[in-house]
Amino acid sequence: MKNFEVFLLLDFYGDMLTEKQRELAEMYYNEDMSLAEIAEHAKITRQGVRDAIKRAEETLLEMESKIGYAKRFRQVSEGLEKIIGHARTIQEQSRLGNFRVVEQSAVLIEDMAKELLK
Repeated sequence: MKNFEVFLLLDFYGDMLTEKQRELAEMYYNEDMSLAEIAEHAKITRQGVRDAIKRAEETLLEMESKIGYAKRFRQVSEGLEKIIGHARTIQEQSRLGNFRVVEQSAVLIEDMAKELLK
């Protein structure tokens, strides 16, 4: 099953796969090739491609469950988006003189930054 999670995990842990698994998984996820196209290119059966990709997915998911880089990356990205939103609120509200809202947003930014540093 093609999904963004495995696509992202390939970026983080692709080097942990065998060369063949990485090559086939990249063709499937990054180049959006079908199993039949990959099989023809790699000169192996469609089932062989499917099995290699499934093993690669299992390895990637196992690495993520042990290391957690992709999860941490998503947390940091989401936190930064929230910080940017609060910074914009501060800019808008300071122009309007709503310093209570400015203070609240500043506190939220500080709390999010502390959380991201953990």
